[in-house]
Parts: sequence; C-alpha cells; structure tokens
Amino acid sequence: MTFTFEVLTNTRNSLKNILEKTSLEDLNKIPEGFNNNIIWNVAHIIVSEQLLVYKLSGLPMMLSSETIDKYRKDSKPEAFVTQKEVNEIKELLFSTIEKTEADYKNKTFKEYNTYTVSTTGNTLTNVDEALQFVFFHEGLHIGYILALLKAIKM
Repeated sequence: MTFTFEVLTNTRNSLKNILEKTSLEDLNKIPEGFNNNIIWNVAHIIVSEQLLVYKLSGLPMMLSSETIDKYRKDSKPEAFVTQKEVNEIKELLFSTIEKTEADYKNKTFKEYNTYTVSTTGNTLTNVDEALQFVFFHEGLHIGYILALLKAIKM
C-alpha cells in the first residue's frame, strides 16, 4: 500500500499546485456544459476519501458534517467559495491523507461496512479495496479538473 499512498500524496501535490496557480474566480467558475467547478472537485476528493475509508470503517472522520454535505456525491456548488475556504481545503488535502496513511500503518481499520460504488459498480469489502478505489476516484476527478481548466481558458 506504500505505492498507493505515494501516488495519492503526489496527486494531492498536483491539486495544491492547481489551487495555488488558479485565481479564486476561476476555481469557482462553472463553464457551460459542466455541473461543478474546480474547488468543488478538490473538496469532493477529500470528502469521498473520508467517507469511503473512515465512515465505512465505523471510525470518526476529520471533516465537519457541513463540509461532507457540501461536497459529497450528488451535491453541487451552491455558493462562491472564499479564499479562506480554499486555504482550509488545501490544508485538508494533506492532513487527511497523512492521517489515513498513519492509521493504515497502525492497523486502525479493523471493520468495514460493504459498499457498492455507483461509478463502477464494484463492491468494496475492506479498507484495502476502499483505498484502491480512492486511488481511481482521485484520478477520475483530476481528469475532470484538467477539463475544467481547459474550458475556463477557452
């Protein structure tokens, strides 16, 4: 699982760079033909990891219920995200995955509530499968973010 955490950390570094190089206005922009924006996608990645790994393991998550509701599956951007919120999301990119890696190494994840993901139809039965899906899910959303960046620049 070392490689998975290495890739997730590198992926999140890429997201951090996008957050730092993209204007607040562009982070919030929803181009025609899209349902959400860059900042929603970044926060959604964080929320999804916490739900799939911690909630389904019966463990406390690092996020408020407000954050989870705002960025969970089937949500959409409802309001302009401030720079303060962007900074908080940027911090959560790393604090969450670092805690997940530490908890994984410490064998904190003992139970798992089986869950079938709508994206692929796969059923997750343990934390290892959840982390493998998180790996895929983050890649999917990075592709979406890159498409948003391209649409914004047009």
